[in-house]
Amino acid sequence: MSNLTALLMLTLLSSANASRPTNVVLIMTDNQGPWTLGCSGNPDISTPHIDRLAEQGTLFTRAYANNAVCSPTRATVLTGLMPCQHGVHRYLGRAPQVGPQAYNMLEEFDTLPSLLVDAGYVAGLSGKWHLGGNMTPQEGFTSWITKPHGSSAGFYDQEVIENGRLRTEPQYLTDLWTDHAVDFIKENRERPFFLFLAYNGPYGLGRAMREEIRNSHRDRYADQELPSFPRSPPQPWNHNYGEWIGDLQIIRKYAAEVSGIDDGVGRVMQTLDDVHLADDTLVVFTADQGLAGGHAGYWGMGDHTRPLTAFDWTMHIPLILRLPGQIPANRRRDEIVSNYDLLPTILSLLNVERKPSGNWTFPGRDFSPLLRAKDTENEGVGWENVHFLEVENVRAIRTDDWKYIERIHQTPNELYHLPSDPNEHDNVYGLPEHAETMLHLRRRLHQFFHEHADPKWDLWHGGKSKTDLMTARFFGITNPYVSSGYRPGQQPAPYAAP
Repeated sequence: MSNLTALLMLTLLSSANASRPTNVVLIMTDNQGPWTLGCSGNPDISTPHIDRLAEQGTLFTRAYANNAVCSPTRATVLTGLMPCQHGVHRYLGRAPQVGPQAYNMLEEFDTLPSLLVDAGYVAGLSGKWHLGGNMTPQEGFTSWITKPHGSSAGFYDQEVIENGRLRTEPQYLTDLWTDHAVDFIKENRERPFFLFLAYNGPYGLGRAMREEIRNSHRDRYADQELPSFPRSPPQPWNHNYGEWIGDLQIIRKYAAEVSGIDDGVGRVMQTLDDVHLADDTLVVFTADQGLAGGHAGYWGMGDHTRPLTAFDWTMHIPLILRLPGQIPANRRRDEIVSNYDLLPTILSLLNVERKPSGNWTFPGRDFSPLLRAKDTENEGVGWENVHFLEVENVRAIRTDDWKYIERIHQTPNELYHLPSDPNEHDNVYGLPEHAETMLHLRRRLHQFFHEHADPKWDLWHGGKSKTDLMTARFFGITNPYVSSGYRPGQQPAPYAAP
């Protein structure tokens, strides 16, 4: 092929790509804080491909999840709604995922995949769904390979669902999800696509961390001390996993799983290059929620404490967005953004309209102007640094300097001055000198949920839940997706909180 012919082909290809909608690859990991990444300062976990993604796009240093566990946060990213709006308050057990009681928890909502499918996209899921009705494709997905459950007992010889059938997969799951993601991109390179690549790693919990390291990073970490995992004494609230702090087997396994995901990100980006779509695809890298690896004296997520918590380590997530021509390269943003901001932001970047579907008021804000800003002088002007969280009976507001945490049917309430107490060990709630700050934050917190909560799913005001609850005794709710007989489109029976 002559140089002139090659140039003509590339020109025609670029012209064709310019006329089609922007593709989307949403990469979501399971239980991962930004502290695990080299681009966020980690010195001893190898993440060169994710680091390169950050160099090619924009990294948010203060991105937060609105819940401490996976099903609620995934529901929020896909709907743009809070748990008190979509009704998914806790992770799903097996019953709503597979079997006669299974159903899609998001069925009544417009979601990111369903909106894009309506706009002419093809949608594919590879990895963890954990939102119900797992045996068959949901929300407009036509390519569908997933797990029958949400937890991860390991990464080898695990159950997967493919083509509506349940089987045991001997391959390393992280590579399996990547293989199917690569195939989906290649098969759909001629049409706009949405790929949800949802890794079930690095995980950091349960039997999966006692499994032998068998991926390509086994030797890399075999003798490493990995000081980026703090060796802090366990805090009294650390109900589970406190003994894992400093456990080198656990630490090395988690690091190896992070690097395994990084390999997958590299393969996906290389595939986009190979099919000449790297410049025409919005790539988003994030996690469902954070994970403490010894930080502040904790290991795990916010449901591994008693009482449930809203500490930063459980909700601080990585967030990188890459789209050449629209999102500047090698930029860091320090504004506080939330996972419920992702849906409006992605739709804005794609010029896809979010049509109204129901009476919900969307809590998220479109932060695409922060991404598109060309100059640094006025960046962030008019953007309020505030984030809201709810975990069953816990609600919280976080600002630049303060975090206020309130509980229903339980104590304590909490107030932390974050610049002087980043580990959130010194609760100053109730001190007279902070009364005005507390009252201001409390009003903001109540105002937010008063504006957005759906009475059907507002646990704080008599609502029910689509999921089982760890704090069910506070609300008188037991296995509600069975006992209430709820299905999408139905009105749950009235309930009065105790």
